[in-house]
Amino acid sequence: MYKVIYMKADYEPWWQFEGWQDYVVSESIFTDEREAQGYLAKKIQEFSTEFCYNRKNKERFWAFWSEGDEDFCEQCADSVQIYHGLIWQEEQ
Repeated sequence: MYKVIYMKADYEPWWQFEGWQDYVVSESIFTDEREAQGYLAKKIQEFSTEFCYNRKNKERFWAFWSEGDEDFCEQCADSVQIYHGLIWQEEQ
């Protein structure tokens, strides 16, 4: 099984802090690897067009963001950058 996970949080997806699953916006599940890879490539292209910046880390994580896409953090009393992350998962 293959998963492409989209998460939106105030940190890049590779950090996967405790409770990161609470920030999952969508999860697409595939049984066919080619179909899953095609979907992932399409989402990477879409996000690359929609957001100004991107970064890949560890071969299975992608982060996208744009300046001004921020949220207010009550704990830190400041604005924090919002990241749109894609995660590739393979499960046997």
